[in-house]
Parts: sequence; C-alpha cells; structure tokens
Amino acid sequence: TPTGADRVRELFGKFDKSRGRVRHCYLPYDYPGAVARFLGGLRPRIGIVMETEIWPNLIARCEKISLPVLYVNVRLSAQSHRGYARFARLVAPALCAVKHFAAQGEADANRLINLGAPAAAVSVVGNVKFDIAPAHAIEKAAIEKSAHGLRGKLGRERAVWVVGSTHDGEEIKLLDAFARLRTDLPKLLLVIVPRHPQRFGVVARICKRRKFNLRLYSKHKSKLPADTEIYLVDAMGELPRFLAAADVAFIGGSLTAIGGHNILESLAVGTPVIFGRHMFNFAEIADLVVRESAGVQVMDVDELVEVVRRFLTEPALAAQFAQRGRELMVNNRGALAKICDLVDAEIADIADISKSAEKPDI
Repeated sequence: TPTGADRVRELFGKFDKSRGRVRHCYLPYDYPGAVARFLGGLRPRIGIVMETEIWPNLIARCEKISLPVLYVNVRLSAQSHRGYARFARLVAPALCAVKHFAAQGEADANRLINLGAPAAAVSVVGNVKFDIAPAHAIEKAAIEKSAHGLRGKLGRERAVWVVGSTHDGEEIKLLDAFARLRTDLPKLLLVIVPRHPQRFGVVARICKRRKFNLRLYSKHKSKLPADTEIYLVDAMGELPRFLAAADVAFIGGSLTAIGGHNILESLAVGTPVIFGRHMFNFAEIADLVVRESAGVQVMDVDELVEVVRRFLTEPALAAQFAQRGRELMVNNRGALAKICDLVDAEIADIADISKSAEKPDI
C-alpha cells in the first residue's frame, strides 16, 4: 500500500546498493507477461512472500526459471481458506510449486495442506510478531527512554488510555466509552491513533462535534496543554511509543468486523491490552492471549468501559496482566530465527548449484 511504501522510505531512506539498502517497488498484477517482465528485469535469487497472498502466475513463472519461493509467517484464516477453496484447481498447482511454507500455527498449516500444499513442504514455526520486542539492551533502553519522556509530556499525574489502529465506526463507540469513564476518572486522557492517515481529519471532526478538547500531535509535539482531553496522533509509526507510555491500550479493527490488528505490540512494552470481538484475522493469537490471561477480549462497549475502569483503578491487576504479557512474548519467541535458518539453507543450496554449474565437464 502507499502507507507501507512511505514506511519503507522512512525506515531505510533512498535505495543505495553499495550500502545494501532496501529497494521498494510494487509487485505487478498477476498476469503472465507482466510477471515475466518483472522477474526478468529484477533477476532475484530467491522469493519470500510474507503471510498469505497466493499469486498463481508469479509462482508458475518462478518455478519455470528455477527461482525458489518461500512463504513465511503464513497466516491462513478460515475465511481465506474458504475463498481459496473455491478455486482449488488453480490454487493447488501453485501451492505444489512453492519450496516451503513456514506457518504460524497448526491450523494455518492444516488449511494449507487441505488446499493442496505438500505436507512435507509445510512446517509450523510460530509467529514473527512475537519477536518484535527489542533484542538488544541498548535498543530497549532507547525505547524506554523515549516512552518515559513522552509520558512526561502526556502528564504523569493523569491516567492515559491509548486506542490504536482504529477504523471507521470505532471512534464513535470509543468516544462514548471515554465519556462514561470520565465521570469516575475526570483527568483521563484519551490518545487516538487511527489506522490510516487519510482518516486523521475525519477523526478530528468527530471529536470536535462531541465538544471534547482536542489537540493534534502534529501541532503539539513538544508540550501538551493540561486541559487536553483527547490527543489525536496524526502521524505514522508512532503507535509503539505511545503504547509504551500508556496505562492501558485498546487495539482497533476489532469493535467492527475488520478482523483485528496486532495486539502483541502492547504486550511487548508491558501495557495491558484490550480488544474487541472481531479478531478473525488474529484468532490464534487472540485465543492464546486470553487463555494466558495476558489481555482481555470484550464483546461490547459496556464491557470495554468496565475493563478499562478496572485496569485504571486497580494497579495490581494491571501489573499482573502486564507481567503475563511479557512472559507470553518471551515464551513464544523464535519464529524469526527459524525462518532465517530456512532462508539461509535455501541460499546455500543456490550457491552450491551455481558452483556446480561453473565446473567444466571432464
């Protein structure tokens, strides 16, 4: 997406081959001619597809030119499985041409095999999102320092509720919950981080219609007036920092039938997390988080108000959930290392094949 492209540029800057920088371009439409020209111009050594986008012509062309394709961090929901099953005769040959599938969970692996992927080419490695916690002490300290400074700006004497990755229809419900919570917690600050930048203006107008005292992140980065009731983060890439500075978090895409978003970012920084009933895109993670009492799933706004109130008024309860969240993240790490091992092994095979091809006939 354009948002994703912007994020790549923010993280890596302009492409520089000499420094091994990342080059971004869009994958072409899955037409045979377009795919052939794309691969012919790019001449890649290996193809790695994240999660689950099955492109039959891309895979077929890769197989024809002996380009290995790996699918990693594969997530295949029941809904996606039903959709692909309607085109089983087209999908099955494509799956058979993929070198390996590194699935997030057993359910994902079984659905892949049911669609036609060879069982020998499917393994369960876990979810790389569990590896998002800082790997190095220096990086962790930098994040904690940034969050500490941000919390000082938000106000240490007031409770902070961050709602992230919100979608159309959710902000109205969240504002209703916020209004009810402020009867008991009059100093509560609500921080809203919409999922898509094109909605910043829409969300701002919704807040103003409700007569809340609103401030924008773009205009109040260094200092936030004490009378601010809602802080709208109208910038990309800021959610992790705000989650780390929050007392409690709600992750959107789950109050409406979007399918949810990544709830692990909140666990990684030790902030109790709440999410709604619509988590079908992250069903296994949601079930695990609830089962381990590391987060709370709510069915409606009434439940949301009650859970937020409990977290903000019972520090010991919030601390328990935060600790269990950190433990869950630590206990489920390792998927990224396993995926890197798969990629390294494939690259080693490519190198061996190249050396063999260079040897003269005797």
